[in-house]
Amino acid sequence: MTAKKTGASVDLSKVHNDPAVATFQIGYRQYLNAEGTLAADLPDFATERDTMVAMYRCAVLTRTFDAKAVALQRTGKLGTFPSSLGQEAVSVAIGAAMSAEDVLLTTYREQGAHFFRGVTLKEVFMFWGGDERGCKTSGPKDDFPFSIPIASHTTHAVGVATAMKLRGQAHVAVCVLGDGATSKGDFYEAINLAGVWQLPVVFVVINNGWAISVPRHKQSSCETLAQKSIAGGFEGEQVDGNDIIAVRTAMDEALAQARAGLGPSLIEALTYRLSDHTTADDASRYRAEDDVSARWKKDPLVRLRNYLVGQDWWGKSDEESLLGECKSRVNEAADAYLDTTPQAAEAKFESLYDDLPEVISAQRQWVK
Repeated sequence: MTAKKTGASVDLSKVHNDPAVATFQIGYRQYLNAEGTLAADLPDFATERDTMVAMYRCAVLTRTFDAKAVALQRTGKLGTFPSSLGQEAVSVAIGAAMSAEDVLLTTYREQGAHFFRGVTLKEVFMFWGGDERGCKTSGPKDDFPFSIPIASHTTHAVGVATAMKLRGQAHVAVCVLGDGATSKGDFYEAINLAGVWQLPVVFVVINNGWAISVPRHKQSSCETLAQKSIAGGFEGEQVDGNDIIAVRTAMDEALAQARAGLGPSLIEALTYRLSDHTTADDASRYRAEDDVSARWKKDPLVRLRNYLVGQDWWGKSDEESLLGECKSRVNEAADAYLDTTPQAAEAKFESLYDDLPEVISAQRQWVK
């Protein structure tokens, strides 16, 4: 078998009864179905136990972290927090595919990618606790912190990729955004310039069905979000975002293409946000509980675990040990975050300028 390739195409001859001047097709990729059984021939890495178990461990850690973060927020010990519940396969696969020299630029829900790249649990707790020291992480030094504004980091990614190209580096900027972000002008500017300059950048659109309370069908009339890459003059594809093998494979290919100087790519990962948008949201106000319950049947962690069990790589004792380890690590990190001495009030000025202008220096002194 080969990976499934189906999807939307645009044939102008069917619209105007004139000869088509261009045609496009968007493929769909899946290797593991919802039950964790094979839907296509596997890439080599998926036959390696250590590789697959490492991704599963990170996904479980990410989910455990999210649950603790939500609990801390509910008790007033953390700021507003966006859970990645149900989306772990996408972010973990992204982090696993990238090299240390690549640069990661994400929105606010990709904890798994950052964890896989070496960011510590405490550092992410600190970020969401409002401590700026959480932006200086143990991960790759050029990775960007979480981006809270929608789509603004897409143009930053183009800037990073431009620098890589000018320097002749075989590195890639990986920009992760949500489905709602593809409706912003920043996104269209970014894909346009990425295509014109053939930049080494991969855009990953995590389509979780909702832009806060706005459903996908009210965001865009495009049959797929992947086809928006066509406007930028480069390839796009759709993958099963709950299939970690599909996401990792698509990333591997897109990264290789960018490193070879063949330009950008766009990957649309279809998944679902099982949680509220953030801890400040109540998703029950705009979506039916039956819809959410049905989506739990496609849980990416269950799918991956079933695959590991089917390969005789994982068992009950492994699972119990991992859950205990993750709980211990997360609790330890939370305690370390809570025990951290807060910064002085004047610390807010430290990252503004190399040399503070006189007027701001005076403000700093006043605050102090």
